[in-house]
Amino acid sequence: MISIVIPVKDGGDGLVRCLDAIRGQESAEQIEIVVVDSGSSDGSVAMARSRGALVQEIASHEFSHGASRNLGARRSRGELLVFISQDAIPVGERWLERLTRPLREEPNVAGVYGGQLPHPGARPPERYFLGFLYGPTPRRQRALRVEELSMETTLFSNVNAAMPRAIWERFPFVEDIVMSEDQEWSRRVLLAGYSVAYEPEAAVRHSHDYTLAAAFRRFFDSGASADRAYLAGERQSARVLRNAAIRYARAEAAWLWRTRQRRWLPYTALYEGTKMLGLVLGANHRRLSIRLKRRLSAMPGFWD
Repeated sequence: MISIVIPVKDGGDGLVRCLDAIRGQESAEQIEIVVVDSGSSDGSVAMARSRGALVQEIASHEFSHGASRNLGARRSRGELLVFISQDAIPVGERWLERLTRPLREEPNVAGVYGGQLPHPGARPPERYFLGFLYGPTPRRQRALRVEELSMETTLFSNVNAAMPRAIWERFPFVEDIVMSEDQEWSRRVLLAGYSVAYEPEAAVRHSHDYTLAAAFRRFFDSGASADRAYLAGERQSARVLRNAAIRYARAEAAWLWRTRQRRWLPYTALYEGTKMLGLVLGANHRRLSIRLKRRLSAMPGFWD
């Protein structure tokens, strides 16, 4: 059995499309869907149950990225666990088979994450961001020493991911960081000697056109969690991130120019600068007051 765990809060049409795409998968295995709902008021609970999902309800203040996924995994029965976001729409009828195949064929693979494609009409900065992080090429990521940890080796997204139950039981998601619990998980399994696989053909459509304020808050939370994830390698990790940011900015500007989307250049510069400011402030959050962190974070309640 494969269990698919979905954290939900007012999932709306995106959740409907996600669940319908899951139900349309070609699979020889039994599929179980477990929804962890944190206080929806839009009918998401009834809609999920009408599509056969097991629903675990929690209060909104009990939500955290790691805890909600752990709860869903504990309520599930499958020997393989798949984690997907409520607004991620699987592409094609073989998404699930492609996502879980490396777990059956490669014993050393602790987890698989799939591609993320932008929704039609997504803004150019979001389209470029997803292409830069994911892209069309499969890869296997390894890091046996702390010095090898970086954004490139720890990259893992439970927006669209799978792992064996036995691995999750040994390495559950941590529940005491505001964000990047998936990359913190990746750090631990890599240092334990496992590898992480990226499978671009196991893709979902998932993108957000964040406002400047929302992008800042999201990257603040990412930065606040980074020392336990993609900055765990300290100086070497920071060097890789800095070089990647410079390469990213130059390549994105060149792409906008080459593809005749030049009117987006001023906004993109402001948008990317806002994200980087959020990340830097988040990475230095220990120097900030709790009151200020609550104002800068997308999850102010976490800091209580």
